Amino acid sequence: MFLVDTNVLVYAANADAPEGPRCREQLGAWREQASPWYLTWGVIYEFLRIVTHRRVLRSPWTPEGAWEFVAALLDSPSLHVLRETDRHDEVLGVVVAEVPGLKGNLLHDVHVATVMREHGIRRIVTRDGDFHRFPFLEVVDPLA
Repeated sequence: MFLVDTNVLVYAANADAPEGPRCREQLGAWREQASPWYLTWGVIYEFLRIVTHRRVLRSPWTPEGAWEFVAALLDSPSLHVLRETDRHDEVLGVVVAEVPGLKGNLLHDVHVATVMREHGIRRIVTRDGDFHRFPFLEVVDPLA
């Protein structure tokens, strides 16, 4: 069981990214596997924000095109989207107490890590080194 982070989706969707072919290949394999894999709604919204932003991508996607990409992922039988549980505030408090210096842009990662912890998901597939700050996560680089 693992969660796929935003950057892997962005690389897979970005034809100009050198990481794109490998991330597309892995995403295709995950979509066809029988075992579960995960996203969060936060990851999905961040993906939509990034791929439609003209200052981020040379050729940004239309909102409709970006949503089609997401909808195709959501059609994957083994994909599940994690949501906050009734314990979210409690788990977030523990994460904030355990991991020093969480502020600013790291707060999106805090949200992803907290939701993962709530659901007992330890492995995250990402190129974002900031996830190494969370001792309860196993960070897997999809290009390694």
